[in-house]
Amino acid sequence: MAKEFSISERGRILAFVREVIACELASSDLPEAPDIPGLNELRSCFVTLHDCEGNLRGCIGNIEPFEPLSENLVRNSINAAFSDPRFPPLEMEELGETKIEVSILTQLELIADPTRFRVGVDGIILRQGKRGAVFLPQVAQEQGWNQVTTLEYLSQKAGLAADGWQHTETTFFVFQAEVFGE
Repeated sequence: MAKEFSISERGRILAFVREVIACELASSDLPEAPDIPGLNELRSCFVTLHDCEGNLRGCIGNIEPFEPLSENLVRNSINAAFSDPRFPPLEMEELGETKIEVSILTQLELIADPTRFRVGVDGIILRQGKRGAVFLPQVAQEQGWNQVTTLEYLSQKAGLAADGWQHTETTFFVFQAEVFGE
């Protein structure tokens, strides 16, 4: 089982993410990661940014781990702030009002039956041929979706018809996330 972070450690991680974005905005050297057990483990994360009104402002992450969590936090902090294709790059004057959320993922688990997906507990990945989509665990709950509605939106996000999740060639993975924010 992967390490869960204490309230204090979570605060230090959020401060680190904010400092990474601030340093990138100022074109200065990136900060060193805090000395927190677990940040050197191969883990993946998502960094989500919300504007002052609570609207999504950027969200980038990795599903499968390929580097230490501290490096993945840096990568995804910078990408969420400056490279999410849905939004213009974050400006210095926005940073103070931007709220940061971090989702640290567990390993993926293949499920044969998509109805094993638990709303509000599991994140879910749909793959069908070259198409795929993912929702973090908090998405369905925040949207007020039930299981079927989540699977329909996931199918559409992957570029499929709403019933794409019911096709036999579709595969699913679930994961959990430790989610915390400012």
